Amino acid sequence: KGNYINYYEAVLPLLAEDGIIAVDNVLWSGRVLDPKEPDDHAIVAFNDHVAADGRVVAALLTVRDGVMLIRRRRP
Repeated sequence: KGNYINYYEAVLPLLAEDGIIAVDNVLWSGRVLDPKEPDDHAIVAFNDHVAADGRVVAALLTVRDGVMLIRRRRP
C-alpha cells in the first residue's frame, strides 16, 4: 500500500487518452476513517493525493473495499 502513490505517478503518464486506472482497496474495510497502521495511512495519503491532482477526475465506488476509477481530465 505504501507504493500506491509511486505506482499512480508511474502509470499516469502512460495512460491512453481514454484510459482508466482502477485502484482496489481504497476504503480498506473502513480503516481509512480512523487510520492506525502504516497501510491505513498510506491509503489515506493516496486518496488525498488523487483528490488533489488537477490532472485527473476520479470516482470512488463503494464496492467491497472500495474501487477508485481515475481518468485524465479533459481540456
